[in-house]
Amino acid sequence: MPQTNESLLRAWLHLSTSVVNDRVVSELSFNEALICNILYRASFTQPERNITATDLCSETKMLKSQMNRTLSLLESKGIIRRERSKKDKRQIFVFMNMNQAGAYQQLHQRVLKLVDGIIAEIGEKRASEAAKLMEELSAAADRLLHKQETQA
Repeated sequence: MPQTNESLLRAWLHLSTSVVNDRVVSELSFNEALICNILYRASFTQPERNITATDLCSETKMLKSQMNRTLSLLESKGIIRRERSKKDKRQIFVFMNMNQAGAYQQLHQRVLKLVDGIIAEIGEKRASEAAKLMEELSAAADRLLHKQETQA
């Protein structure tokens, strides 16, 4: 087990640093790119969904203070916009400003090109298996972290 946990941690960190490398993600910080990815996907897959900063915190595991700073930066760049709910003035929805999302779209295409290269190198079947395994690992980590939080 000790060898497996070190091996898994090393692989996880290696993959993370490979993707969050300055040559791949340079125009936006990792947190900005993460938020943009959620909003970008939602604009196509769930256009009727209203996403709040709280929703984004839940999905990204970012602190509210981090989220507010990151959203303010994205808003100052014109990439996102925030709108107060008409039903509940306490709620503020966050939207991708699609006509100003060029920086994120370029980044997204560059990362997709990298992912396509990985798929070409390891094959469609192994890439699909890897995606499923990464989802399993992520879900297991979420469950364990949630369990630790509730026990604390």
